[in-house]
Amino acid sequence: MKAAALNEIKKELGSRDIEEVRSLCLKLARYKKENKELLTYLLFESQDEAAYVEHIKGEIDEHFDSLPSGNVYFIKKGLRKILRIANKQIKYSAIPNTEVELRIHFCSNIRKHNIALRSSPVLTNMYMMQLRKINAALSKLPDDLQYDFAHDMDQLEKL
Repeated sequence: MKAAALNEIKKELGSRDIEEVRSLCLKLARYKKENKELLTYLLFESQDEAAYVEHIKGEIDEHFDSLPSGNVYFIKKGLRKILRIANKQIKYSAIPNTEVELRIHFCSNIRKHNIALRSSPVLTNMYMMQLRKINAALSKLPDDLQYDFAHDMDQLEKL
């Protein structure tokens, strides 16, 4: 089955009554955990973005605290898991400011937990990719917000 275009779906949803749209949303949420998480964000957390960011930062901190030490392989796996969580939350929000804050927090935690980036090219590349993504998201922000994050970026770029 080929999926309909977003414009077609929008028109069809506009022609349905509210109760039917509500049941369709609930049915959609029932089948995928990610859909349910997105609806949770949109309904409950999108009104207070600052609290949402703080909650995600706390979640990232918890995962960093449980990160194994010593073996580079397990550190890489743990960091990829944390990055998957952060990327999913960034995708839900789709606000450049939130993206910058969460990615800076991720990189700061790498520095804070003294993860030896030079011990593995994969770790180094992962870190550098995050810095590139931060710079790309920063370019979407107004100049005053870019200036606010400039000090954090200077600290992160010092390997």
